Amino acid sequence: MDYAIFRTGGKQYRAQPGDLIDVEKLPAEEGTRVELDEVLLVSRDGQLAVGQPLVPGARVVAQVQSHGRDAKITVFKYKRKTRYHVTRGHRQHYTRLAVQEILVEGEEGDGPQKGRRKRTQRTGQQAEATGRKAVRRPASPRRKHSSATTRDPDTTGS
Repeated sequence: MDYAIFRTGGKQYRAQPGDLIDVEKLPAEEGTRVELDEVLLVSRDGQLAVGQPLVPGARVVAQVQSHGRDAKITVFKYKRKTRYHVTRGHRQHYTRLAVQEILVEGEEGDGPQKGRRKRTQRTGQQAEATGRKAVRRPASPRRKHSSATTRDPDTTGS
């Protein structure tokens, strides 16, 4: 049984090819293909590949089925003795994904790679990628206290 555990929207999901999964809303249009590359674990033919924290080169390929809003929840805040109570409702936006395949390093998927989510680079890595040097600004100098504020009032002569 092939499956993968991946992370998106701050949550972790278990996926198999053919599954329908509701994840936090993704900025992709319906019918487009997305590749989720934050894969934490992959199981293939009984062999586990556990990432530290991510499995290098692994990705979950899925197609966006639809966007929607979850069931309404009621949020009720109440503080006794102060006549404070607030009732609010909330509906969370989600994206429904149809998992097509789980790819590991060296494997190619079917079709073009539209809507692939890439991880952001850190400042040093970004500078290397663009060929520019990362500029670090020196910290501002510390303010020196005047001697009038450090003087003990008991020892002053008056």
